[in-house]
Amino acid sequence: MGMFFGAAICVVILFFSVVMLRDSNRFVTVSYSQKARGIKKRIRIVLLSDLHNKQYGKDNEKLLAAIDSAAPDLIVSAGDMMTSVKGKSTEPASRLIGQLAKKYPFYYGNGNHEGRIYHDRKAYGDMGKQYRRALEKSRVCLLENAVVQLPNYGICIVGLDLHREHYQKFREGMLPLSELKGLVGECRGDCYTILIAHNPAFFDTYAAWGADLTVSGHVHGGVMRLPKLGGVLSTSLRLFPKYDGGKFEKDGKVMIVSRGLGSHTVPVRIWNPAELVVIDLEPTGR
Repeated sequence: MGMFFGAAICVVILFFSVVMLRDSNRFVTVSYSQKARGIKKRIRIVLLSDLHNKQYGKDNEKLLAAIDSAAPDLIVSAGDMMTSVKGKSTEPASRLIGQLAKKYPFYYGNGNHEGRIYHDRKAYGDMGKQYRRALEKSRVCLLENAVVQLPNYGICIVGLDLHREHYQKFREGMLPLSELKGLVGECRGDCYTILIAHNPAFFDTYAAWGADLTVSGHVHGGVMRLPKLGGVLSTSLRLFPKYDGGKFEKDGKVMIVSRGLGSHTVPVRIWNPAELVVIDLEPTGR
């Protein structure tokens, strides 16, 4: 009997190891179609999030091929394309972004890892300065509590740069509407507004502010996914996060959360492959 249980445990461990190894080293393309009131014409957006310097093939050739196959009109990053580890190269991320920015308009919102290297020079030295320089050289549009208008589409893209306190471990915290307005101002209301907000936990606030579409990441799909229960563990180390990945709606507003393209805090994925997200916005009546 003991030998039987020992063998069964070995089989289970082997099974999970195979699933983990496979899901930690592949990505799938996930598509969403959304009616967008007031936009002037159809637009396809590729959403990138939480790459954390991951490479799929040499120089990310597999990821680049998948993006080219999607043929987007523009690319939006919801942050954490690199990892804030002192001395760790950010070149895999900046090289990929540079290659994409040659082909597509690229709008970049910060995640908590960009925030760390940009604002904590004592801990990270010139890491943030060098990474920013590489992005600026690539002519990426950096949206740090800033807005850009795309009049040809009738769209505004707003990049929210949250303070580090909103990424603390073991707690979700709150984002008052007044604080959001203090960072990015009032929602314009005269265009279809896309909000880049790395942390999806504050969807209620994003919707109340007026974002028609919020794009987020950060949670990595919950590391491991279970049937009906969804993601198990968030990057803030909270169990069963509400917004783990997918499409969510509130009062006519929509949030799409990418499960991310890489990993960091818990560097594994189980039944939770990385995601390349494609969003089609279709015009509708005003």
